[in-house]
Amino acid sequence: MENEKIQEAIRTTREFRMKLLDDRHRPGYHFAMPEGLGIPGDPNGAFYANGRYHLMYLYAHSGSSFHWGHISSHNLVHWRYHMDALIVSNGDNGAFSGGAFVDDDGTAYLSYSSLATSLETMAGGGVGIAKSTDRHYDKWEKFDKLALQSTVNGITEAIGPDGETLYVGCCDPSNIWKQDGVYYMQTGNLCVLGKYGRAADSPLEARGDWTDLFQSTDLETWTYVDRFYERDRSNKWTEESEDDMCASFFPLPVSKQGGASSGKHLQLFISHNKGCQYYIGEYRGGRLLLESHGRMTWADTTYCAPEALMDDKGRQIMWAWLVDNLDDELQYGWSGVYSLPRTLWLGDDDTLRMAPVDELALLRYNERSFPSIVVPAGERLELTNINGESSEIKLEIAPGSARKVGLKVRASEDEEEVTLLYYDADTDELVFDSTKSGAGGRRIREAAPFRLHGLEKLELTIFLDKSVIEIFACERQGIARRVYPGRLDSTGVYLFCEGGDAAFDSIRVWEMMPSNPY
Repeated sequence: MENEKIQEAIRTTREFRMKLLDDRHRPGYHFAMPEGLGIPGDPNGAFYANGRYHLMYLYAHSGSSFHWGHISSHNLVHWRYHMDALIVSNGDNGAFSGGAFVDDDGTAYLSYSSLATSLETMAGGGVGIAKSTDRHYDKWEKFDKLALQSTVNGITEAIGPDGETLYVGCCDPSNIWKQDGVYYMQTGNLCVLGKYGRAADSPLEARGDWTDLFQSTDLETWTYVDRFYERDRSNKWTEESEDDMCASFFPLPVSKQGGASSGKHLQLFISHNKGCQYYIGEYRGGRLLLESHGRMTWADTTYCAPEALMDDKGRQIMWAWLVDNLDDELQYGWSGVYSLPRTLWLGDDDTLRMAPVDELALLRYNERSFPSIVVPAGERLELTNINGESSEIKLEIAPGSARKVGLKVRASEDEEEVTLLYYDADTDELVFDSTKSGAGGRRIREAAPFRLHGLEKLELTIFLDKSVIEIFACERQGIARRVYPGRLDSTGVYLFCEGGDAAFDSIRVWEMMPSNPY
C-alpha cells in the first residue's frame, strides 16, 4: 500500500510539473510560487548570511492557514527550496507579513504577524518572533510567547508618556534592527487607521500613514516607544486614506554596488489603496525624520508588498509582489510572482536610484546587437530574430524632437494586442500602457514621473518574461506589471516614436535562460 501511494505521488507530481511547463503565462526567471495560491503572496523575511540570500514567500497553505515558504540563493538568480520556515503551530493559523534580522552571533530572527487562533473572534493574534541557529537556516522555532499580543485584530494597547492608554499597531512588523544593544521593530497601522482614523471627524493624528515603534533588550519583552515618524499632515506626500504596512527600514548606500552608507535611510512600505511607496530621511534619536517621498505604483496596486535586505557588499536589495490578475487562478495550479530584485541607492541629488541587480546578466545568452538607426516619426521598426517572450533589451536613445519614444512589445503584427513602453516628453513620464495587452489582467495605462535632463540620452532596460514585463529608465525610474496576451503570435518587438524622429544609438538584446525549476 505504501509503495502504491509513493507511485501515485510520483505520477501526480510529474503531471503537475508538465502542466506548469505548458503554462504560457508562467514566467521563467521571475520567482513564481512552486504550487498553490500566493494570495496574499507577499515576499517576507529577506536576509543575507553565510554567503546566501534568503527570501520567504507567503502563501495559502490550506483553508484559512498561511505559511512562509523559504528559498535561498548565492547569486540572486538560482534559488534552492527549503522546508517552510513558518507553519501553523501552537494553535495559530500560521503567519502573515513580517521581516528578518541577523544578530551579531549569526542567529537569524523572523518577525511576523501571528494569525489568530479564531478568525471569527480574532483571539490569539499578534506579532511573533521565530529564530534559527543552524548554518543554512533550515529549521525555525517560534518563541513560546508572542512579542506583542493583539487586543483586537491588528491593534494592541500601550501606555503613553503621560500614562494614558494608546491603541497602536500590532501587525505587519518590520525587520528588526539593533542600535547600542537595543532592538527596535515597527508595526503597521492599517487596523488602527481603520478603527480610529477614517471617520469624517477623526482627529488629524489618527489619519493617514504612520508606524508604531517598539524596543526590547532581549527580543522577548517589547515596550512601546512612540510613532516612528510623523507624516506631513498637509497631505503633500500621502493621502489621509493611506496606511503604512509591510514596512522595511534600512540605510541607503551611495552607489549601485553598495559600499558606504549615504547617511540617509529608506522606509519602504505599502498603502493598501495606493501600493508600494517610500520615504527617505535621516534616522536620528530613534526616529525617522522625513525629507522626501516617492511611489513605485501610480495607477493601481500591482507593485505591492516590498521586502528588502542588506548584503555583504552594502547593497540594499528589494522585491515586490506583482499582484496576480487572472480570474479563477486555481485552474492553473498556482499564483504569485515577484519582481526582479532591485538594488536601491541614493543619488547625488538625494533622490532614489534603482536598477535590476547585476547578477541577472548570468542568464543572458544569444546576444544580438542591432546597428544604430533613426526611426521616423509615426513609424515602427521590428527587432527580428529575438525571443519576444523572454529577453533583456537595452536601448540608448537620443529622443530628438520625438514626443513619445520607446518599444512596442508582446505585439501581434496588426497590433490587436500590444504593450507600449515609452518616454513621454510632453508629460515627463515613463509609461507602461497595457490597455491592449490581452483580454486578461489589469488593462491600464500606468505613468511614472520621469524627466530627462538637458541633452541626456534615454537609457531603457526592458525585461520580458512571459506574463511579466519590467522597464527601467536611466536608473531613476521603473515600472513592473503583468500582461496576458491571448494570441500566440503576440511576440513582436518594435522600436517606435511619435511627434518627431528619434535616434536609437545602441540596441542590444539577450535571450534569457529560465531559472525557475518549472
